[in-house]
Amino acid sequence: MLSNVLHRTRSRERSRSKGRIALTLAALLAIPAIAAAAPAAPAEAAAPGPKDTIAVLFSYTWDAIARECTDTLGPAGYGYVQTSPPQEHVKGPQWWTYYQPVSYKLDSRLGTEAEFQNMVNTCKQAGVGVIVDAVINHMSGQSAGGTGWAGTQYQHYDYPGTYSSQDFHSCRRDIANYQDRWEVQECNLVNLADLNTGSTYVQNTIAGYLNKLVDMGVAGFRIDAVKHIAATDMQAIWSKVKNHDSLYVVQEVIRANEPIQPEEYTSVGDIHEFAYGRKLKEAFGGGTINWLIEGNGIGPTWSGFLPNSNAAVFVDNHDTERNHETLSYADGTNYDLAQIFTLAWNYGSPSIHSGYSFSDNNAGPITDAAGNVIDPVKGQGNWTFKHAQNDIMNMVGFRNATYGTAITNKWTNGSNAIAFGRGSAGYVAINRSGSPITRTFTTSLPDGTYYNVIDAVRTGSTWSGPTVTVSGGQFTATVGANHALALHVGAKATGGGTPVGDDLTVYYSTSKNWSAYNVHYKAGTGAWTTAPGVAMAAACTGWVSKTIDSNGASVTAAFNNGSGTWDNNGGKDYSFSGATAAVNNGVVTTTNPCAAPPTDDLTVYYSTSKGWGAYNVHYKVGTGAWTTAPGVAMAAACTGWVSKTIDSNGASVTAAFNNGSGTWDNNGGQDYAFTGNTAAVNNGVVTTVNPCG
Repeated sequence: MLSNVLHRTRSRERSRSKGRIALTLAALLAIPAIAAAAPAAPAEAAAPGPKDTIAVLFSYTWDAIARECTDTLGPAGYGYVQTSPPQEHVKGPQWWTYYQPVSYKLDSRLGTEAEFQNMVNTCKQAGVGVIVDAVINHMSGQSAGGTGWAGTQYQHYDYPGTYSSQDFHSCRRDIANYQDRWEVQECNLVNLADLNTGSTYVQNTIAGYLNKLVDMGVAGFRIDAVKHIAATDMQAIWSKVKNHDSLYVVQEVIRANEPIQPEEYTSVGDIHEFAYGRKLKEAFGGGTINWLIEGNGIGPTWSGFLPNSNAAVFVDNHDTERNHETLSYADGTNYDLAQIFTLAWNYGSPSIHSGYSFSDNNAGPITDAAGNVIDPVKGQGNWTFKHAQNDIMNMVGFRNATYGTAITNKWTNGSNAIAFGRGSAGYVAINRSGSPITRTFTTSLPDGTYYNVIDAVRTGSTWSGPTVTVSGGQFTATVGANHALALHVGAKATGGGTPVGDDLTVYYSTSKNWSAYNVHYKAGTGAWTTAPGVAMAAACTGWVSKTIDSNGASVTAAFNNGSGTWDNNGGKDYSFSGATAAVNNGVVTTTNPCAAPPTDDLTVYYSTSKGWGAYNVHYKVGTGAWTTAPGVAMAAACTGWVSKTIDSNGASVTAAFNNGSGTWDNNGGQDYAFTGNTAAVNNGVVTTVNPCG
């Protein structure tokens, strides 16, 4: 039995390479073969922000995931949800049965193919992409064979209709020497029948399985046990997957003192950085935490860590919570503080593991008498629902609000308390000690009153709970024992639990072609910001903007490029009042230059996560003619997005996108269909929410 040999596997392989979560965006291109031992050139991979947080709903049924996408993940701002492997698997109550495929039928104890499709559709509607844990290195580990969940009869090296003996590597014994590349990639991992992934037939069969999922609308994959697949084989398989350049994908390749290293696979996609979770255990599990942020802080400058553009991070996953390599839900507050840190820090794309409690490492989820997993419900059974915990949900919002900003204003007490800012967008303080800490913190946040999102509650766009007031770049607060505090610009307060309504948004024309734009200001009779002021962000084509917490007072301001060039209105400074001000070559108006188009137009937004050098939209309105390929250029809208307003006159619009050099996103050959005034496309997921709103 697999469970009897799990503990005999080397510690770095953990219980098996079944499911160490690995998620991050890869803008993947068709890749040429490389020598097996040589690191490949990295893919154009980057965190897919600003919504780059993944909820890993381990062992959740498809119906339960659909519900969570609508009720929790979408509203909280999660970008993706990762499922457990969906293919037909061996029978048994253990958690690891998912990682022993017997066919590629989408019929498992988590649900049927129809339920899976409904989940994908429902999550898309909620703005959440579905990532599938894909087991493609091997089939089952049952020496005597048996009958799969959906009734498939199989033997250890014979899966009728899918694979026969010739489709497996000839080694057919367990890996004994991890210093031998051939053994690691051609022998069995704890008796799991190792597929000959160098075979064209095997590659095509695996790609067929992945393509079926792509056709169903999945947004990407976490690919299991990739260390055990030769890099050239992995590249060949991936090149056969539809739309692979637009899928969100990562591979499980655990770094160890062995010949096979993660860098060999970065041309295919990103890698989960296991060292990150290990260091968090060292820090939050009983050591000090100050060293996590000192110097450059935990991340790519640390020995053995992947570059940010190739890394995805986690506090734990379903393997490490069982082998104690990392923290887990059982570590209580320390675990939660590590999650808060991960969502606040700017390294890698984070995943939040959400499973169930257990005392037996082999224990599976709660099932009915027939073996079907019972839909998880918060507060029932042993499900942890970490993804839906108030502070974790709110920190997902913190991450979205601060995405792309630098670490600023770092502070530590030299031991178990740390604090840092995320530019002028957010600030977090973490106290992993047994006593409260009261101090005055320095921050780049604009003056105003902010909800502490660790304890505050958000209902829709309304917040309620404890607040902190920032004045002159400082605030004084008490951070409780083993607790945290987090503030961000998306959670500002004016009292009564209502959203901010008395701020001033200042727009400034980019016609000067400065490399950076800052606004230096004071509200009413208050103090000026510290020169050169605060950075302005892209608002729409030709404009940058900054929202100032004016509390209804007049604002005095000047603008500069951060390098000594100023526009101070001829020495008089600018004076603004009200909710909107726009400055263009010295002329001030109160009209928003980025205002929504007329109600019968359609503005299409497209994510720049693909890293294309140019973005075009090729479209037709109603039954009219298509634009001439490659279509019309899209312009920068805000960080991470381009846009184009189409004169649709209220008709539906059919469209596809391209880089002007032959690379297209045509929704898997179906084209995109839009109606209404706003459409936003991010990795195949379409919403009607303005991402620059």
